[in-house]
Amino acid sequence: MTDELWQMSAVEAVARLRKREISPLDLVEASAERIAEVDPGVNALPTLCLDRAREHARRIMQGGAASEAAGEAGWLAGLPISIKDLTDVAGVRTTYGSPLFADHVSAKSHPLVERIERKGGIVMGKSNTPEFGAGGSTFNEVFGRTRNPWNTSLTSGGSTGGGAVSVATGEVWLAQGTDHGGSLRGPGSHCFVVGLRPSPGRVTRGTVPNLWSQLSVQGPMARNVADLALFLDTMAGFCPLDPLTFDAPAVSFSESLARPIAPKRVAFTADYSGRMPIDREVRE
Repeated sequence: MTDELWQMSAVEAVARLRKREISPLDLVEASAERIAEVDPGVNALPTLCLDRAREHARRIMQGGAASEAAGEAGWLAGLPISIKDLTDVAGVRTTYGSPLFADHVSAKSHPLVERIERKGGIVMGKSNTPEFGAGGSTFNEVFGRTRNPWNTSLTSGGSTGGGAVSVATGEVWLAQGTDHGGSLRGPGSHCFVVGLRPSPGRVTRGTVPNLWSQLSVQGPMARNVADLALFLDTMAGFCPLDPLTFDAPAVSFSESLARPIAPKRVAFTADYSGRMPIDREVRE
């Protein structure tokens, strides 16, 4: 049963949760077993919060947590996820990958984490990151190196390397991350999963020191595009703490994926019929 659960896509798992064929606690235990089995070899989730996850699962099962969001796009219904170790989760150690914060425990969750948990996402643990997210390979002095799940002698990429590996190995179904210069896209490519950098304003950054900078964004990571669309629906929307955010789209990303619109045709000319000559190498 455990093997069957972790191999499901996020979309499949949420559908079964909605039908009550499985419970959030079933998935939390399946995730915990998978983490114990594979994480020692890859070091994707160095900080776990399993008791917190179990308690959240029980609240969802009792209808006392996030039930008001059950009809919204992106409702996860009790699906286990990971949160990057740059993003605060209340009561959970958050080191930012730095020895300076090796014992730091966040008092309050980041607004995006609050949104994800309100929509039924269950945090299993914090995914590894280079110190302060600065780097294209995931290692730090607190937790060491995160290894590529397909070949542990190779890098997982960075800086959301832990998130990419946690999804690729089936430890969790979805992973939250951040992207400044490729930190979701690069590890996604390294680990054969999907990482998306959303347009600035699509997903809240919470409170940030430089309010007007749009270089860094929060975003989703998943095993396939349908799962990623589901998680982007979970994340998207206006946040009063981040005035550059805007409302979620009227048609959800998952719905748009299910009903694709044919792209518009685009005309192309290399040299405007010889009026603007270009080198052969450029043309080819």
